Amino acid sequence: MNDVFAFSDNERSAAIKLIFQIREAIADSLAPGDEQLMRQHIEQAINSQRIQRDMFGLNPILHALQTAWLAVTEIGLKRDGVFAILLYEEVIGGNEDIDHLTSLFGDNVGRILHGLCRIHDLYKKNPVIESENFRNLLLSFAEDMRVILIMIADRVTLMRQIRDNSNLEAKRQVSEEASYLYAPLAHKLGLYKLKSELEDLSLKYLETDAYYIIKENLNATKRSRDAYIERFISPLKAKLDEAGLVYHMKGRTKSIHSIWQKMKKQQCGFDKIYDLFAIRIILDSPLDKEKMLCWQTFSIVTDMYQPNPKRLRDWLSMPKSNGYECLHITVLGPEGKWVEVQIRTQRMDDIAEHGLAAHWRYKGVKSEGNMDTWLASIRSALEAGDDLQVMDQFKMNLQDEEVYVFTPKGDLFKFSQGATVLDFAYYVHTAVGNSCIGARLNGRIVSIRETLHSGDTIEILTQNNQRPKPSWLGIVKTPKAKAKVKLALKETQAKEGLLAREMLERRFKNRKIEIDETLVNILIKKMGFKERSDFYRNVADGKLDINTIIEKYVELRDHQSAMAQQRQIQSAEEFNYDGTDFKSKGNDDDVLVIDRNLKGIEYSLARCCSPIYGDDIFGFVTINGGIKIHRTDCPNAPELRRRFGYRFVKARWSGKGNSQYSVTLRIIGNDDIGIVSNITNIISKEERIVMRSINIDSHDGLFSGNLVVMIDDTSRMASLIKKLQTVKGVKSVARL
Repeated sequence: MNDVFAFSDNERSAAIKLIFQIREAIADSLAPGDEQLMRQHIEQAINSQRIQRDMFGLNPILHALQTAWLAVTEIGLKRDGVFAILLYEEVIGGNEDIDHLTSLFGDNVGRILHGLCRIHDLYKKNPVIESENFRNLLLSFAEDMRVILIMIADRVTLMRQIRDNSNLEAKRQVSEEASYLYAPLAHKLGLYKLKSELEDLSLKYLETDAYYIIKENLNATKRSRDAYIERFISPLKAKLDEAGLVYHMKGRTKSIHSIWQKMKKQQCGFDKIYDLFAIRIILDSPLDKEKMLCWQTFSIVTDMYQPNPKRLRDWLSMPKSNGYECLHITVLGPEGKWVEVQIRTQRMDDIAEHGLAAHWRYKGVKSEGNMDTWLASIRSALEAGDDLQVMDQFKMNLQDEEVYVFTPKGDLFKFSQGATVLDFAYYVHTAVGNSCIGARLNGRIVSIRETLHSGDTIEILTQNNQRPKPSWLGIVKTPKAKAKVKLALKETQAKEGLLAREMLERRFKNRKIEIDETLVNILIKKMGFKERSDFYRNVADGKLDINTIIEKYVELRDHQSAMAQQRQIQSAEEFNYDGTDFKSKGNDDDVLVIDRNLKGIEYSLARCCSPIYGDDIFGFVTINGGIKIHRTDCPNAPELRRRFGYRFVKARWSGKGNSQYSVTLRIIGNDDIGIVSNITNIISKEERIVMRSINIDSHDGLFSGNLVVMIDDTSRMASLIKKLQTVKGVKSVARL
């Protein structure tokens, strides 16, 4: 590779011929002095030995000329695109500066070179190219549409040249990229001829045996295939001539790659593929009569041969997003064989074969400098099916609402615009997000707040003692990350609250003071806290002094005791309650009013039916004297009433506080990919609902399982069930 660079005789002859051909093809777009300037530049590059052969041993100057000629003839590029192709190797080799070349050849050439260099740098990250994410990132990095067109032309040229090359690993790599990346891009741009060539050559280099087996079979059956095509089109020609149509007709054999894909899909041999070819009728027609003549031809074909209506493809009324227009119909030909017939005009055929280049010609565009109406929006042109037009420059913000970032290994991930380092950390894993302290972004250390940009390489930095903070909710931008931060904060608060409660209970016990939960709830309200969790968090943070809390509790307890002694004692049988007492106290805690409105009786919630606030309930006196609270629809209620009806006491809820109750939900549905994730995402977004566990079993495409959540009351439970029922694939949600 470091040998002295020199042209062989064949290379020199080929280069001179290409230079004359390219000059003639783009003559109308050249500015005065362009030809002399480019000749001087190429001669200087050769004489200074700044050019070296590539890893395949190819001559880079000859390769650039071949790429330029393909771009001119197959795509329609002119002066700016050609000059960028010829100057590119000098720039990436560090021998020329883009700013200097821009001053010599103009802004358009400079912009194309800048886009090509950005993509060259992108490849240095060793990306995984077999993904839609990388294709989108590539498009967004290109900046100018001609960059993508040049890349496609360059890859086709390279694939043509490496046929007999011995560097098998490099050949495999460029062939895989052609198959996964460049062929789909060519297809999206309507460059079907180049797309088919890339696919066939990729198959030839990657699956050589399959390629040559199909090629040999096609050659062996060519005579019989040609004879059948003649039997099919002969009577058809007579009818078309009789109708006075001006046309030409040809049979088109499927590409080797297409046949191989069909063989793999149908899991069959070559002899089982029946639609190896299609008949194409190409009409000479003025623009205003194209549709009428196409449908007239369609009528003639379907009158002669029985059509299959399920196989009609009308891309005449609704062209494809890349501009493709044609009528496709499958008919039953001689000998009972199905034959595909394609009907289109010469203009449509040119567009189908050459994509954007044909559009430029039919729009009357004579040079890139006048292409000021091309693709007002590439997105609307390629995705919404708008009329394809050409403009000189196009800032490709194809995915301006999305950013694509790399891991150090070259994996590529997509995020919404504005996503931060912390979003990426939570995307990797919840534990990584919870312990994230920053990242190494493109080699430099940044904070968790750093905004991500397309092409960034990111490596998350973690620390074991890091914990999520409420301020993180303002840093993350993606819903997934926000939900994970909220859940982490809830779990942290719950742990802190539990530790604070244990600490408080231990101090009460040391002071030999018995804790009354009702009094604790009243004290919390009196100290200005609406939520018990806020109270315990302040205790954990040291903002509340435990000794002060105990003193206030003792004061409240003594006051309540004194008030109770002053009240007249009444028997349970004589006690009447009108229901206003609770409201006047403003008590928001969950209080059970049992039997004849007596409060303060020891009770517990039955595990068999797990009642929650809002359920219709009753009390059942147990053997040890305590009371179990059951739902009125408890499955054990009928048997208990039959055997122990005398132990039943009336009960109801009074007042709503901060208690949460365990509820088990039974979920049944289709076993679709991601359904469990969708279910858990809904729960994570709900405030004051915590998932305790989820157990799922699947069988024969269905899943069933139990979901245990902590919830406030029946209204929240009903709302959660309603939301879970909207998940695609969920058939039923019921409380156990």
